[in-house]
Amino acid sequence: MSLNFANLIGALPAGVAQGIIWGVMALGVYITFRLLGVSDLTVDGSFTTGGAVTVMMILGGVNPWIALLIACAAGMLAGFATGILHTLFSIPAILSGILTQFALYSINLAIMGMAANKGLPVDKYALAITSRHIPTAIITGLLIAAVIIALLYWYFGTEHGSAMRATGCNPEMAKAQGIDINVMKVIGLALANGLVALAGGLLSQYQGFADINMGRGAIVIGLAAVIIGEVIGSALLGKRMNFAGRLTFVTIGGIIYYLVIIVVLWLKLDSNYLKLFTAVIVAVFLSVPNLQAHAKSSFSRAGKMAKTVKED
Repeated sequence: MSLNFANLIGALPAGVAQGIIWGVMALGVYITFRLLGVSDLTVDGSFTTGGAVTVMMILGGVNPWIALLIACAAGMLAGFATGILHTLFSIPAILSGILTQFALYSINLAIMGMAANKGLPVDKYALAITSRHIPTAIITGLLIAAVIIALLYWYFGTEHGSAMRATGCNPEMAKAQGIDINVMKVIGLALANGLVALAGGLLSQYQGFADINMGRGAIVIGLAAVIIGEVIGSALLGKRMNFAGRLTFVTIGGIIYYLVIIVVLWLKLDSNYLKLFTAVIVAVFLSVPNLQAHAKSSFSRAGKMAKTVKED
C-alpha cells in the first residue's frame, strides 16, 4: 500500500476549514459540559436542526447570513425545551437531552419537507462559506469563531454570565446567593444549543446539503474537541491560561481533531472504525488529567519517602 504525502498536504486545508466549524460547535458543548456541568445530548439533534433550517431558509430566498441567525434561534429553542424538561419537570439532564434529541429527528424531517436530505446548489446561491473556496472558508470560519469567542468572553464576564458560571461550579452556594439556578440552566442550555445549531448551519453551507444524520455523534466530537483543546492548552500555558484562552483552545481542539481524522483516512484505515477511533481519542484525553495528577502524587510520595529515609 503506497501513501501519497502530497495528497495529505492537499487535504489539510479542507480539514482545517471543517475543523473550525466543529470547533464552533465544541464551544456550545463546552458551555454545558464545563460551565454548567451538564451532559447535554440535545446537540446531536440541534446540530441537524441548524443545518436543516439554514438550507430551507436559503432555498426560500433568505440571505445566508440571516439564515444562520434563524438557525441559531431554532437551536436555542431546542436547548430551551431541554432546559424546561430538566428544571420544570425535574427530569434528569441527560434524559431531557435524549428526549429532545429524539423529538428533533421528526422535527428536522418536517423542516426538510419529510426528505432525509436537502441539497443546496452552490452555483445558485452566494453562500457564507463553501468548500468550493477553501482559503476563503478558513478565513470566514476564523472570523466567525473569533467573534463568538469575544462575545462569550464578554458575556461570561458580566454579572449574569458570572451567575451562570457560579451555578455550574457550586449550585447550592449560587442558590444561597440568590441566583435562580433553574433559570441559569435553561439559558445556558439555550445558548449552547444555539451555537451548536449555528455550526450545523455553517457545515450545511460548507458541504452544500443538509442530512438528517449529519448530527449523529456530534456530542462525542464536541467532547473530543473540548478535551483535546484543554489538554494542549494546559500543556502550553499551564496556570496562565485564562477563560479566553480556554475558549480559543477548544476551537483549536476541533481543528486538531479533524486533522487527525484526515490523517487516519489518508492512512487508508477502514473508515467504518472512525467512531471507535473517536471514542478512544476521547477516553485517552479524558484520562490524561487524572494520569498527570496521579503521576505528580506518586512523585511527591516518592520524594517524601526518600527524604524520610535520608533523615533516618
